[in-house]
Amino acid sequence: MRSSPSLVPADRLDRDIYLVLEDFGARAGCAWRETDEADTDLETILQNLLSGQYAYPVRIVSFNPVEGWSRDATSDVADALAQRASDTDTEVSSALQAFIAANATRSFDMQLALPLRGIA
Repeated sequence: MRSSPSLVPADRLDRDIYLVLEDFGARAGCAWRETDEADTDLETILQNLLSGQYAYPVRIVSFNPVEGWSRDATSDVADALAQRASDTDTEVSSALQAFIAANATRSFDMQLALPLRGIA
């Protein structure tokens, strides 16, 4: 007997998915950010973090529902962010610098972006 093909494309399920826990402050607390399914891959998460889409990231988890695993990917993402910022000379917000400093497993030479006051 021939089996029917799945209605759900395989590539939608069989990949690593990343979600970001963000701190929204004392009144709102932490929450998992609502994210479009297409924006849950590692590359998009890195781009969104570097571009300021997440103001105060706290933790990043990764999971693969087909393979049946989940893990804390916070340090891996912090390392990747620091490397990307270093390689591309991307300006990193102070909150993201704090996230990298608290979670990276390697040391990176990052130039802090300091605001210049009184310069026209």
